[in-house]
Amino acid sequence: MTNNIYFIANWKMYGSTLSLNSLKKLKNLSKSKKYNNAKIIYFPPFTLIQNFVDKFKNTKISVGGQNCHEVEDYGSFTGSISPKMLKDLGCKYVILGHSENRITGETDDDINKKIHSALNKNLKVIFCIGETLKEKRKNITFSVLRRQINKGFKKIKNYKNILIAYEPVWSIGTGVIPKDKELEFNVSKIKKMILKKTKSKLPVLYGGSVNNKNISRLKNIRGIKGFLIGSASQNSKKFIDIIKKTIN
Repeated sequence: MTNNIYFIANWKMYGSTLSLNSLKKLKNLSKSKKYNNAKIIYFPPFTLIQNFVDKFKNTKISVGGQNCHEVEDYGSFTGSISPKMLKDLGCKYVILGHSENRITGETDDDINKKIHSALNKNLKVIFCIGETLKEKRKNITFSVLRRQINKGFKKIKNYKNILIAYEPVWSIGTGVIPKDKELEFNVSKIKKMILKKTKSKLPVLYGGSVNNKNISRLKNIRGIKGFLIGSASQNSKKFIDIIKKTIN
């Protein structure tokens, strides 16, 4: 496993061409030897992918898609984007299984098909898992996570291009993050589930209300190899602050 620390900037349905002006400081940061092990990946909305790829050309910053269709190449699927299209644009990554897509009807089987398609097109996958508040209160967190992992990885044979993002659904956008011991225990259990299923040690990231105020706490949680960051990543000053506080 590498010493990289991942900083995933998920912009969701935000951003315009004017947003590109705020990225210059990130380009400069990525050139500093001090932050060599900071693996910065931006996931802008589909409308800005080409702009981001062009902006970060000849830098160590990568770009990815926030989702993709299960069909690898082309098809009659209005409004959808295939892994081939993402790859053609210059994307190296794709986020799959995000709870915001699960909530609107994306199933474990759908996600599994998308993972297969993305890997077949040589995209690296950020695979999101996490329990809802209702599931947490019913004490079924680990059965939920085990189901998501087992079904998501069905018939996958090569796991080298997969990273896991643990995002408790109750933490996303709420400002509430798990207690230190709880998060450390959950990450440890997830790693054991993954090892049992895949015989591989995959990087586990944390997502859910990550910001420049709580990162000093989160960076000390054992087993976490990086962070999936939502709204705080849209502000370059806050995003840089998160990176600097984590590396320092």
